Amino acid sequence: MIDIDGLAEVVLHVHDVPGAVAFYGTLLGLERMSPEGNPGPIFFRAGQATSHVPSMLVLVPLPADAPPFDQPRSLHHLALTVSEASFESARAILLEAGYEVRNGKHPMLAVRTMYVTDPEGNEVELIAPEMPV
Repeated sequence: MIDIDGLAEVVLHVHDVPGAVAFYGTLLGLERMSPEGNPGPIFFRAGQATSHVPSMLVLVPLPADAPPFDQPRSLHHLALTVSEASFESARAILLEAGYEVRNGKHPMLAVRTMYVTDPEGNEVELIAPEMPV
């Protein structure tokens, strides 16, 4: 058996690069690792997978003539963690930016969850640990 010790990256194809960069970089606050103006894949830090490898979200620009995505999409959703203290402020920021926020219940973990759809139609889940009662 291979001993996996972290998730290094999730890669998304995007039609609307400025919209995706604004969503993940500005709105969600992921740290951009790629230089501004980089035409190729755009890397964002989304935590730390191992001591030497960050967890990354990578946006790969599609050509202007790329067809729209078919349904169902191959990616069901991606999940990012937030602190319990910032969970409700994250909801408020998303709502203020005009996004529909949907609540959820994780089937395995005692966590709080919410879902939002990014500009490319990908479902993004935000997960925070539940406060002890």
